[in-house]
Amino acid sequence: MADQLMLGGHAFTSRFILGSGKYSLDLIRAAVEHAGAQIITLALRRANSDTDSILDHIPEGVTLLPNTSGARTADEAVRIARLARACGCGDFVKIEIMRDSKYLLPDNFETIKATEILAKEGFVVMPYMYPDLNVARDLVDAGAACVMPLGAPIGSNKGLATREFIRILIDEIDLPVIVDAGIGRPSQACEAMEMGAAAVMANTAIATAGDIAAMAGAFKAAIEAGRAAYLAGLGRVLDKGASASSPLTGFLAD
Repeated sequence: MADQLMLGGHAFTSRFILGSGKYSLDLIRAAVEHAGAQIITLALRRANSDTDSILDHIPEGVTLLPNTSGARTADEAVRIARLARACGCGDFVKIEIMRDSKYLLPDNFETIKATEILAKEGFVVMPYMYPDLNVARDLVDAGAACVMPLGAPIGSNKGLATREFIRILIDEIDLPVIVDAGIGRPSQACEAMEMGAAAVMANTAIATAGDIAAMAGAFKAAIEAGRAAYLAGLGRVLDKGASASSPLTGFLAD
């Protein structure tokens, strides 16, 4: 219980967050029951659907994380965040601002602007960003509750393509670093947690698995193992040569 994820004064025991790329009732159930998700993102357009609302399927007690998907500027992101709060989705918001429709890379400059505005309005702002140290520092100054660097392009399942840049953020930023986008395997989630990431967000890797429930469980186990390894302190790595774990001399004496 002492090892909690703190975001904007709110405590969470789970370090898995369900992303909003692909949704189904089976995915939401698996994320909560098998992966232990306590935060689930949603796009406002889904919450506002005239037919079937995602909100109808998210269990009570799960924190909603509306995102600003579709925003191309800071002004648009701010407008979406305010609408989400007015719709009863709470004060958490994930800032996603993308002008690039091919690779869906975040616009870091506009993200900083939106973060500053919304943080001043009392939102718990979780900005999705390209891992850049100077941008991360600006987001801290703007009032972000965490930083959410991409591991690889959204939905690609390519893993930690930006691992060295994420490692720099973990070492230098005094906020939770949540790896968002691109995680395709439990082993990649485990690696992110071993590096010191505070949490991992995933969606496509579970949604496209052959057995959604089993994959959700695998992600939970991997994230917990990675966190435990990080807290334990990983063993050294030798650049060259070898080091015997047991003595090689004297064992035949007497």
